[in-house]
Amino acid sequence: MNRSITTLFMLESLDGKISSGSSDKLDADSDWCKIDGVKEGLHQYYEIEATTDYYSLNTGRVMAKIGVNDKKEYHKKVDVRFIIIDNKPHLNENGIDYLCNWVERLILVTTNKDHIAFSLQEKYNNLDIIYYDNLDLNRLLIDMKEKYDAKRITIQSGGTLNGLFLRENLIDYVNIVIAPLLVGGKDTSTLIDGDSIEKAEDINKLRALELIECNKLKNSYIQLKYKVIK
Repeated sequence: MNRSITTLFMLESLDGKISSGSSDKLDADSDWCKIDGVKEGLHQYYEIEATTDYYSLNTGRVMAKIGVNDKKEYHKKVDVRFIIIDNKPHLNENGIDYLCNWVERLILVTTNKDHIAFSLQEKYNNLDIIYYDNLDLNRLLIDMKEKYDAKRITIQSGGTLNGLFLRENLIDYVNIVIAPLLVGGKDTSTLIDGDSIEKAEDINKLRALELIECNKLKNSYIQLKYKVIK
């Protein structure tokens, strides 16, 4: 394969939600640890997360949502490379600083020529910027393999970007930890959001899965691993 192999790794509720609600002020990381019956086993997700790929892909929106723009104290340094897609931008100067002091290398992907990261490249020797006129996820995965030798990448982005990966047939494996929780809400982000198909001829955009592993964890949590059938 001429591109990086991808694994979609996420924490979700039993009804497929990856957040507590539709507001960016709500988040699974900050909220679910407060819920009796859920908080007791949540640590298992983070323990599994620590075993995922050296390259981890996420978005600036998710990073802002977990508060990197506002953090005062640095997180313990981790030997991981973050690929962060951020166009708006959602990250500010403090967020870039926090990430560069958190991870081994920050690879920021953007279509925004005025992104604050461009003015910070000389300040951080572990900050790389990949610029595209238009976001091309297949091109990104090819570039990651060719330029960084990233054979495998873990995707942990929001539902909308996950949806783009799905529609472009760029998800190879799925690794899901299911929390014993029902969230609800039609506007609450799910594992995969984005545009719905509307025509019968688009049914080929759906992806069947082959179950590789099913693990019953403690405290009513479940881990499911699938291979995407191409």
